[in-house]
Amino acid sequence: MAPTTSTRRSFLRAAAAAVPALALPACRSAGRPQRAPGDKLRLGVIGVRGRGGDNLGGVKGEEIAALCDVDRNHLAEAARQFPGAKTFADLRELLREPGLDAVVISTPDHVHYPAAAMALQQGLDVYCEKPLTHTVMQARRLQRLAAEHGCVTQMGTQIHANDNYRRVVEAVQAGAIGEVKEVHVFVGRGWSAKGRPPKAEVPPTLDWDLWLGPVAGEDYTNDYHPANWRKYWRFGGGTTADMACHHMDLPFWALSLRAPSQVRADGSEPDEYGAPAALTAEYWFERAGKEPLRLQWWAGDVRPKAQLAERGIEWGDGVLFIGEHGWLVSDYDRHQLGPKDKFAAWSPPAPSIPKSIGHHAEWIAACKARTQPTCWFGYAGPLTEAALLANVCYRRARGHLVTWDADRLQILGANAANELLDEPLRDGWRA
Repeated sequence: MAPTTSTRRSFLRAAAAAVPALALPACRSAGRPQRAPGDKLRLGVIGVRGRGGDNLGGVKGEEIAALCDVDRNHLAEAARQFPGAKTFADLRELLREPGLDAVVISTPDHVHYPAAAMALQQGLDVYCEKPLTHTVMQARRLQRLAAEHGCVTQMGTQIHANDNYRRVVEAVQAGAIGEVKEVHVFVGRGWSAKGRPPKAEVPPTLDWDLWLGPVAGEDYTNDYHPANWRKYWRFGGGTTADMACHHMDLPFWALSLRAPSQVRADGSEPDEYGAPAALTAEYWFERAGKEPLRLQWWAGDVRPKAQLAERGIEWGDGVLFIGEHGWLVSDYDRHQLGPKDKFAAWSPPAPSIPKSIGHHAEWIAACKARTQPTCWFGYAGPLTEAALLANVCYRRARGHLVTWDADRLQILGANAANELLDEPLRDGWRA
């Protein structure tokens, strides 16, 4: 049963008080010595199919000591690849397994926080898929826990390791298009639904109670497992939660963004259960000595048609930086500067950001060296907070410009929206 409004407000007041804004330090060793690059980490992998299978493949060169999945068919398939690994259906049991160095978490969004928090509290290093958490406050708490326990962390934004992103960051920071005035981030993928899906029989291979984890009182439906849970608020957050951390990563990195000061999100009339087919969000970021930067997010079947057409850009998903001297548009693998005649003779700056050894490899190397990779929770946390704020504002303050107090974790003047900044977890899943 969902908590009453008064219960939820009491919970949120207590949660906010426990989550101060932090300037996070680099990783401490937490009593753990550096290790030689050739040493093997003993890893636990939570979620082994789909994105989890890809992540498992990314770390398979280490010692895979434990595997966990709530679907026994998926677990058995992974176990055949790693016959020496112990297997678990319950991630809490895996986290009690002695001798682990780190865990890889690839569950649905609603389980990210309790899994990562429990791991961090035990001093385990953590790789967690995007978005880092299911709520804004959870993202802030994970930053604090990682810092307190001296853990090496990485959010699964794999595109961050691409050469193209590095070249774009270098070009923007070198002033290729002058001071950036405006950014548009646009993604056409659509994870959307309306209404509660019909109840169905739980597959015999699936432990539905463990799949629910911290969420109580939800019937199984065929539209949840294994992937469509992304469409529903209780477990995911639609296109915005799924894709914003990938695409907004580029302007966050290139422009050193942290927390927005104001947000406005809009779309169709919000549905109680499912995410919309289209959502737009405007963010304003304060900058010392400069005008605030406007960043607009376009998700689903909307896009910045006028801004692209004005510049003759025919592009799919991507990021458009608009500067005082021109523009730069980029997707995962390519980028272009314009106007074309102005940049015909332009030469990119000499590369200054080292080539990545691979997104998973960066985390593994950092675990051994007791350093932090570039997508550590101190970076990924604010990125996740901003992405999830769009959903919060859309659902409870649609069309209204609101002020975001990042230090106090409050949306000023929109109490109904504040109620969605966090969620209570059921007994046995609180961390």
